[in-house]
Parts: sequence; C-alpha cells; structure tokens
Amino acid sequence: MKQYKIIVEKHPDGYVAYPLGIKGIVVGEGDTYEEALADVKSAIRFHIETFGEDVLDIDPPILEAFVAEAGVEA
Repeated sequence: MKQYKIIVEKHPDGYVAYPLGIKGIVVGEGDTYEEALADVKSAIRFHIETFGEDVLDIDPPILEAFVAEAGVEA
C-alpha cells in the first residue's frame, strides 16, 4: 500500500480533498472530512488504473507538506 499526502480543505458547503505528487487532476469531495478522504482515495485508484503507474513519477518527490498563513498588503 502506497502512502499519499492529501490536502483536505473545509469550505462552507463541504470538504474538498486532493493528493500531492500525482500527475493530472485528482479531486475528492464530500459533506464530511471522512467522505472527502474516501472519495479522493477512490479517485486516486481510478486515476492509476486509467493512466498507469507513470502518474506517480514526480521528481523530486514531496517529502513533507506544510500549511502556512501569511498576511500580504495590497
């Protein structure tokens, strides 16, 4: 089983999840965190089955992911 880094965003109308380090567009959504995570896992499986293992070949690999917030004056 391969591990993926998944970003899950909470929006007013639900959750959106997407993996880091996969070529192409892969998105999951749901009313809850768990639903969005399950949906994106299904989308990842489908994406790999459709396009092959080559979609996982990223260089350099993502070792860690961070979320930061910064104020910017306009």
